Amino acid sequence: MRPRHRRRRGAAAAVAATLLALSSAQAVSALPASAGPAASGPATPAAPVSPASHASGVSAVTPDSAVPSAEEDAARALARSLTDPVRRERVREAVLASGEVPLTALARGGLKAMLAAADQRIAAAKGLDAGVGPLLRLRLGDASMSGALGAGTAPWVAAAGVDDDAPTVVAYDSRGRAHRLDARHVPDRPVYVVDIDGSRALAAGLGVLDAQLRHYGLASATPAPTRDGAARAPRARAATAGFWTTRVTAVELADDEEPWIKGDAEIYTLVTGFGQDGKVRVDPVDMPYLDNDGTVYRPGQILVNWSYYKYDLADAVMMEDDGGTNYHDLAEAIATALLTITDHGAYIPLVDAVLDAIPDDWWTDDPDYVDSWYTLSRTDDGTRHGARGNGWMTLEPYFVRES
Repeated sequence: MRPRHRRRRGAAAAVAATLLALSSAQAVSALPASAGPAASGPATPAAPVSPASHASGVSAVTPDSAVPSAEEDAARALARSLTDPVRRERVREAVLASGEVPLTALARGGLKAMLAAADQRIAAAKGLDAGVGPLLRLRLGDASMSGALGAGTAPWVAAAGVDDDAPTVVAYDSRGRAHRLDARHVPDRPVYVVDIDGSRALAAGLGVLDAQLRHYGLASATPAPTRDGAARAPRARAATAGFWTTRVTAVELADDEEPWIKGDAEIYTLVTGFGQDGKVRVDPVDMPYLDNDGTVYRPGQILVNWSYYKYDLADAVMMEDDGGTNYHDLAEAIATALLTITDHGAYIPLVDAVLDAIPDDWWTDDPDYVDSWYTLSRTDDGTRHGARGNGWMTLEPYFVRES
């Protein structure tokens, strides 16, 4: 289950405007019309997908729908391939054995080529290198479906790229017919879900984000020069062989009753503050263990490295990647807003500026705002609740000694 919360614009816009005044410079692809009206029960059969509208096997794509469109095409193609009993059994055994399977590994011939092309479309849409590896994967929509699948019930196939507010999910049978399923209730029939390997995509994406932020000058850790021209060492290293950090000893996010088709969350945090050079810096922190809301995790993860920051204060904005994030565009949007903010000798909170930097149309099923923590301190030692009330973290100062 994913902790998804849309931002509130009013306060964010007001604070962002104040910050700028201080500066020196200033979805889901459409469902087939043949799918029929929304179901009142668990599932409603619909007419087969129109061959005319999908003659090429590829859905119409707009820039913000490339990822869900690719998932939808892959789901439809896989469903039709399951008319082959050998392939159907191979897929069933693989899913029951491992839970998640790279989709291209289950295909042959033309289907494999089509899925590989879909992988490339997704990588390009997310701003990732073509060599990132296979991104499409297959899993069961819910663990409770394994019994029926193992007993031989014919599965349907659905794409995970559906907006959380959608009341229904569209799944395809092996004849290409579309069926609407209740998004809030797990169906009795097993459903394969075509999804993105979020861990792989996020790890690659944060690498892109970090590189782009450095390109824009938002991640420079270079010590600022002193008046005599010598480089000033970071404060924590000046007299000791090591540096102070803030470590997360426990974290929990709230439950928000997401659709069953969504998989584990892909959470990351943008830590931001003023670097040693007095410029705003942003450090992306992957939190791959934060899979489910309503669960307390105890990672012992370093969140803030204070040797990078001028002040003993920093902010944290926790986000979730729902699949459609383009990390080049995300870095550019953040840089556009933050590069105008300069150090005036006192710490300025940056949470609202980060949130206001992200275009409104990204908040449907792209990088979601989970929660934020204003003015984290180097001396914080205890539980801090997020500003949105959607999560809490227990923090402690932690000194990292050099070996």
